[in-house]
Amino acid sequence: MGIDAIRTVTVIGAGTMGSQIAMVSALAGFKTYLHDITDSQLQKALESLQFQMNRRLEKKRITETEYKMAFARLHTTTDLTEAVHTTDLVIESIVEKLEDKRELFKSLDELAPGHVIFATNSSAIVSSKIASSTKRPDRICNLHFFNPPFKMDLVEVVTHDHTSEDTTQTVVEFVKQLGKTPILLRKEISGFVANRLLGAMVREAVHLLEEGIATHEEIDLAAMEALGHPMGPFALLDMMGIDENYYAQLLQYQESGDPSMKPSAILQEKFERGELGRKTGKGFYTYSSIRPGL
Repeated sequence: MGIDAIRTVTVIGAGTMGSQIAMVSALAGFKTYLHDITDSQLQKALESLQFQMNRRLEKKRITETEYKMAFARLHTTTDLTEAVHTTDLVIESIVEKLEDKRELFKSLDELAPGHVIFATNSSAIVSSKIASSTKRPDRICNLHFFNPPFKMDLVEVVTHDHTSEDTTQTVVEFVKQLGKTPILLRKEISGFVANRLLGAMVREAVHLLEEGIATHEEIDLAAMEALGHPMGPFALLDMMGIDENYYAQLLQYQESGDPSMKPSAILQEKFERGELGRKTGKGFYTYSSIRPGL
């Protein structure tokens, strides 16, 4: 297919990740569709993007022309057919539930042209588990952006046994076109590289908290002051979304059967109480106001 054949990109899921991925695509010059099932979610996404882009404009990270052209390239829709019937690359960014993703990819396979590449932004569900719901397993891979996509440079490209070399190279080049840095994993493993490193730290941080060794504030302070991390593991959980982390750990536990991978009691409690971090105003920390995009 080649990168020159990628002119239109579709992002499915207008949460923080999906909406920012869509804007990164539009900024890079691609006509971009952002799809979600409700107009209200799309409106919320647009308000968030306007807030974020205005900040970038104020800080002179983009020009007025780049700002206007990016929004001109960005199209929102609740109609899945409209979103994919002329696209070249689809990036899925919906909830981390395998059956939901398989059902979506089955619909995408029926609606999108045969040449289209399908990518999932999932960091926990490998694409081979989704590929079998379509008739194009050779055109499917993981394309994992980090939160927030506006700021984070690295993107993990993960292929499975049936992903074609053409698909692999096209997606790697696409990441470069976005101005990002790709790393290519030619073997699937849940969590990939960065999140497996992060997961080990988060599990140990939660263990220290549950054992009463230190408070979550003190653990975060140790990570920042002693290890040089920009934020501690609990602040990071709040930013990522405790629900997303809970789903990812639950999936890893179900796949491996390893009790050490099971979500901790404190994560499960916060998940069940709806204390999911910044997006709900409370997680390990309390947020008196929630800025758009956070």
